[in-house]
Parts: sequence; C-alpha cells; structure tokens
Amino acid sequence: MSELLSLPRAARRLGLSARWLKAEAVAGRVPCLRADSRYLFDIDAVVQALRPRAVRGEGPEECEADDAE
Repeated sequence: MSELLSLPRAARRLGLSARWLKAEAVAGRVPCLRADSRYLFDIDAVVQALRPRAVRGEGPEECEADDAE
C-alpha cells in the first residue's frame, strides 16, 4: 500500500474535484478508508479502480470544485 492521502490532497494529486472524489468514495466506486469524518485514499488503488472507466471513456461529471474538505 502506498501513502494514504486526505481527500483534498488526493483530489489535487489526481486532478479531480474533491466533491467528485468523495461522491465516488461514498458510492463505493473508489476505494478509501474512513477515519471518523475523514476520507483517506491510496492513490495507486484509486487509479487502478478508475482505469477501466477511463478506457470506456467515462470521466468525472462536471461539478463545482469543492476542495474545502
């Protein structure tokens, strides 16, 4: 397992909005660990989970940036 990153840091590293990444984690489509109200992400695991969707041409839906988590 690689380094665990907070929601805002993971979103920045991946080039995604924090709102979209959190929504995907809550829906169970992106792996994360929960620690109280914090979401922690293993970037390698998230990339692996998103790769098949990228191949199919699915991407983040347009949503407002919300990096204040």
